[in-house]
Amino acid sequence: MKKFLFLCCVFALMGCATPEYQATQAECSSKWMREIPPKNEQEMYNKTMKRKVPTGESTCTAVGNTVNCVQKMRDEEYTVPAIRTVDRNKESRDAQIRACTQSNCLSKYGNVSCEKPK
Repeated sequence: MKKFLFLCCVFALMGCATPEYQATQAECSSKWMREIPPKNEQEMYNKTMKRKVPTGESTCTAVGNTVNCVQKMRDEEYTVPAIRTVDRNKESRDAQIRACTQSNCLSKYGNVSCEKPK
């Protein structure tokens, strides 16, 4: 599961990057995933949700002998306690991966984007 999440993050970050940048980032990611492994912890937080509630107003229409009324509704936000899993090492690991990638690109290609010189 951890590898799947890691790969999803890597692919999301690689959307607009050059193939050289992607390869360099993959090397750095592999290294720093070993150096700073995920430290997943569960935490409580307040999750915001929306629900429809009646406003107290209605719109009624008469068709023949029948009157149909529809209540007007509005969106209301509310919070509920929830639990989420957080990787406490993600921020420091991502910073190391970024620094490693930029450093390697700079040494190989002369720029931090791994763009080949024209």
